[in-house]
Amino acid sequence: MENEKENKNREEAQDTTPQEEQTENVQNKDAETADESPKEQTEEAAEGAAEENSIEKDLEQAHAALADMNDKYLRLSAEFDNFRKRTLKEKAELILNGGEKTIVSLLPVVDDLERALDNMEKATDVAAVKEGVNLIYQKFLKALAQNGVKQIETDRQALDTDFHEAIALVPAPTEETKGKIIDCVQKGYMLNEKVIRHAKVVVGQ
Repeated sequence: MENEKENKNREEAQDTTPQEEQTENVQNKDAETADESPKEQTEEAAEGAAEENSIEKDLEQAHAALADMNDKYLRLSAEFDNFRKRTLKEKAELILNGGEKTIVSLLPVVDDLERALDNMEKATDVAAVKEGVNLIYQKFLKALAQNGVKQIETDRQALDTDFHEAIALVPAPTEETKGKIIDCVQKGYMLNEKVIRHAKVVVGQ
């Protein structure tokens, strides 16, 4: 009986020892975890604070960039509005006074014509009057040329519908004049290489 009790006590002692060891291991682990937890929490807090500071910095930079872009937009919008108003004003002035240069260049011709009309009442020499009128005419053509106006050539030219308007067809006096302009009824003019009036001509056939 005593042997049985001793064996039983031994078994109980053996059964109790692993449990105690497990308890000690758990307690040790908890102690280690308890020791490491404040460190990890401090590191995480530091990382979180750094990340938050970085986000705030990025946000401030974004706000600054947005404010700068908004300022540039407002300035550009104001400049464009001023440019549009100035352009409209210049366009209106151009439409209103666009022919000023041409008119100024023709005023001397008007002066010569007025003088010629005054002289015609007193003049007895028709040839002199004719010569004076011809000089005024040449001066007038020169003023037109200075403003980009020139006559369309018609003398013995082949008919070109881009520049000429045939108002009549007549028998050609020679073979060479067939299909060519024989007479100009009304002169045509170009302004800076653009036809502003076609020459009205008679064409041989």
